[in-house]
Amino acid sequence: MSLSRANQLEIYYWMRLTRTLDERMLALWKQGRGLGGTFSQRGHEAISVGAGFALQPDDVVAPMHRDLGCYLLRGLTPRRIFASLLGKATGVTGGRDANLHGMGDLSLNLIGFISHLPHSLPVALGAAMSFVYRDEPRVALTFTGDGASSTGPFHETLNLAAVYNAPLVIVIENNQYAYSTPLAEQMKVFDIARRADGYGIPGVIVDGNEVEAVYEVVQAAVERARSGGGPTLVEAKTMRMLGHAIHDGAEYVPRELLAEWEARDPLRLYEAKLLAEQVCDQSELDEIGQRCAVEIEDAIEYAEASPMPQPDTVTEGVYAA
Repeated sequence: MSLSRANQLEIYYWMRLTRTLDERMLALWKQGRGLGGTFSQRGHEAISVGAGFALQPDDVVAPMHRDLGCYLLRGLTPRRIFASLLGKATGVTGGRDANLHGMGDLSLNLIGFISHLPHSLPVALGAAMSFVYRDEPRVALTFTGDGASSTGPFHETLNLAAVYNAPLVIVIENNQYAYSTPLAEQMKVFDIARRADGYGIPGVIVDGNEVEAVYEVVQAAVERARSGGGPTLVEAKTMRMLGHAIHDGAEYVPRELLAEWEARDPLRLYEAKLLAEQVCDQSELDEIGQRCAVEIEDAIEYAEASPMPQPDTVTEGVYAA
């Protein structure tokens, strides 16, 4: 499906908003103005936005901690996200979790991230199977990492999804490192998508730094699932440009490898594409960038001015107390 000019500029907006939020979030934490740890999205913007853009509003998505673009695209506002990150009552979790973990909203068909990978996969499979039982033309999509593809729940989910022909799309964000363990020390195969072969489902590889390529591949997988074709495993190859979390300096990553991937920064690649194809000019990109900066600064001000949750509400909205 070809993208209109309006679609392309919207995709760029979501990528730019993600990068702007991410940079300001990291700056706040380095200033000691945040709570707990935080995770950078740098290098993953094309995957989270490209995949999220391929979904319909009624579809369900279960993102993980490097899919901020998908959270934003699905309707979580920067105000709610920053308030959540600062542990405020106006945040997504009402101050229960000052992190990207658990930051979901079922009214937006957005399942909160389950901290340990790949435990969002069986949950997303459950959502997909509910669509089958109710005969609804809906799709569930979830993300996971390269290291998680070596765990039991990953393979159990693929097997069940294949057996039951579930309308499920799994996107592996292969960012070369599972925390500090490089891919070559995790598995013998170079292409994780090959693991789909053992379950009789398609495995597709895409350049995770090319947002339109991600969109096209995931959109095809989503429509295949929606039409009864069953699950697809998509491997998006990219690079985690910073450490596992803000506390991790990632000294174990070769500097030349980072430099190689920095030259293929997903945001810069898309800017160059839009300019080369005359979709827009530099002034339009700058205007979008300024709009994102204003939106994020507003969100920070809102979050910092928001109240902390009241202690007597601690048992509200939890499954067990």
